[in-house]
Amino acid sequence: MTTAKASLRFILVTVFLDVIGIGLMIPVLPSLIGEMTTSPDLQAYWYGALATTYGIMQFFCTPLLGALSDRYGRRPVLLLSIFGLGISYIVTAFTHSLVLLLLTRLVSGATGASFSVANAYVADITTHEERGKAFGAVGAAFGVGFIFGPMLGGMLGAIDLRLPFMVAAALSLLNWLYGYFVLPESLPVERREAVTFKRANPFGALSHLMQLKGVGGLVFVFACTVLAQFILQNTWVLYTEFRFNWTPKQNGMALFFVGLTSAIVQGVLMGRLLKKFGENRLAMMGMASSAIIYICYGLTTNSNLLYFFILANFLSFAAGPALQTIISKAASEREQGLTQGSLNAINSIMIIIAPLIGTFLLAKVGHLPKDDWRMGVTFFVCSGLQFLAVILALVHFRRLKKLST
Repeated sequence: MTTAKASLRFILVTVFLDVIGIGLMIPVLPSLIGEMTTSPDLQAYWYGALATTYGIMQFFCTPLLGALSDRYGRRPVLLLSIFGLGISYIVTAFTHSLVLLLLTRLVSGATGASFSVANAYVADITTHEERGKAFGAVGAAFGVGFIFGPMLGGMLGAIDLRLPFMVAAALSLLNWLYGYFVLPESLPVERREAVTFKRANPFGALSHLMQLKGVGGLVFVFACTVLAQFILQNTWVLYTEFRFNWTPKQNGMALFFVGLTSAIVQGVLMGRLLKKFGENRLAMMGMASSAIIYICYGLTTNSNLLYFFILANFLSFAAGPALQTIISKAASEREQGLTQGSLNAINSIMIIIAPLIGTFLLAKVGHLPKDDWRMGVTFFVCSGLQFLAVILALVHFRRLKKLST
């Protein structure tokens, strides 16, 4: 196995284990907070505070870690992030203080921002031709981790609420040891860039994306697409409960199907799809598919059709890696960390915004009859965002085509 392939394997394992750790917490963190509070109101307040804190730290730290990796290399930043994440899980497993739990979420949000560094590492070790397929593999690792994480967390949490955090800590620290002895540096010294305030702060990093030749409006395309996806993710369980009386088991099966479809598309089919359609067309097709299927999600009153729609929307899972590849290719080899950090900063903003939009809309329609078309309002908003993304992308690609002729 070549060094590049071995390094990519480590990155895929890192992403997989990081997502497993996040997934382990999803079914048990609210109950753990409930043990430390005296009322449901306080439980909801603290859970919201922890979720918001995590998103804010992701927003500010993703470009910072990316810029630091451009200066000091990918290896030390990745290893420090993985180690810090493991320590935060250990503290969470044993603490009985809400304040300390909040502090661990600060650390988790900061160190969990290492996804941007992992993507920059992938950009370092792949050629332009290989990059789209490699990003698809990273997306597949993310998807597979999210399939098994919540399921495993629920099983372990049934034994002990703190056991999932102990397992997450063990996985992170084992991954750190693996990386310490196996992972080489991917960024040569001659390609490193100094850390500046403009590069390290999230707003300066976003302006960096806007200034990349051939990117510009794609920043808004990426933002619209990500916001739609996060609204969907944040409201799916509540929506299916309100409209179809789905149980957690039924939602678990549906989310398993989503994750499996994502993993197959991004991990198996991505290379073939890119070869057949190219990044631009594939991104457009994926976003257009989502725009149509989201409307179907919102209008159907037959819950069994949701599985068919998930499968029919398989191209949507290729849109993100395709857009990421286009933007990555526009950046120089010296700026991959900053660029990937900027993309993850957009993700972090949407993680904060999406629940505010989605849960607010669901609260407004939750009392309506189950067959009322307005029950699907969150999906209609998602569809509108995806249609807007398609229009913006079409305008952007046509402008580039004119400039090149």
